[in-house]
Amino acid sequence: MPIIYPEIEPYEHGFLDVGDGQRLYWETCGNPGGLPALYLHGGPGSGCSTFARRYFDPSVYRIVLFDQRNCGRSLPNAADMGTELGTNTTWHLVEDIGKLRRHLQVTNWLLLGTSWGSTLALAYAQTYPACIREIVLAGVTTTRRSEIEWLTHGMASLFPMERDRLLNALPADFRQLGVVEGYHRLLNSPDLGIRLEAACNWHDWEAASILLADPMGLPRRWQDPRYLLTRARIITHYFRNLAWLDDGVLLRNVGRLADIPGVFVQGRLDLEAPLVTAWELSKAWPQSRLVIVENAAHSASHEGLAGAIVDATDTFGKIPQK
Repeated sequence: MPIIYPEIEPYEHGFLDVGDGQRLYWETCGNPGGLPALYLHGGPGSGCSTFARRYFDPSVYRIVLFDQRNCGRSLPNAADMGTELGTNTTWHLVEDIGKLRRHLQVTNWLLLGTSWGSTLALAYAQTYPACIREIVLAGVTTTRRSEIEWLTHGMASLFPMERDRLLNALPADFRQLGVVEGYHRLLNSPDLGIRLEAACNWHDWEAASILLADPMGLPRRWQDPRYLLTRARIITHYFRNLAWLDDGVLLRNVGRLADIPGVFVQGRLDLEAPLVTAWELSKAWPQSRLVIVENAAHSASHEGLAGAIVDATDTFGKIPQK
């Protein structure tokens, strides 16, 4: 079997009006009569890439991708000065998934979530377990307070110079607010130049851990200032609100998924989403299986991680459907 499947193009795409002035871009690829599978991208705010289509056998699956609110091709975009994010929360996204499922006339589907997408997959699945057939998560996160604090503070023990630059790039009167709140304010400044500079500084901090662990370097999309602004605005919006999740709730409520098979694919060297979260979930979820990929970090495009994701979707694609 291939490590990942060849590049494919959508056979259908469009925009779904989900209310609140939001129009979500969606697309379907693969087999129109196949098993429905939904991919949930990371960030939050990263948008989908064409690579995400390649985790599924296109002869077996009806592959659905969409860009979450205010990012990717969805409208309005968070990089635009007039775009407010007040109706962009975890629970808005959960309901958006339900509206997309009904729009596409899907009864139930496999979920694949990477990075932040794993948090969203868990929130959606725990809310609507009857709509889920199987779950595959990679670079597993639950966006607990401890995970946010690790990303914004804890990694300073590994990258002290980069963390110092991140903090010192804040105006002096913002530093006491902390990194998340300080950058949130800069990223919502009435001055576009201030927003763009803050987005670059935020991503320089994120780049430290990526470049250490990923020999392929930074994603090409990071060369686009609008992309960086979109992503940084949405990330800080979510982090300052703890993703609108009671702390640890997704781990506490994992019993709601007891009858759903799950696979967690995790890089041993993942600095952005340390292995402990996937391990804790696997211990609490008897129907799940943890696959640890040695010498891999957070990027789901890493050959070993991508191969393990494909192995999981291939395995679920062979299970007879009731």
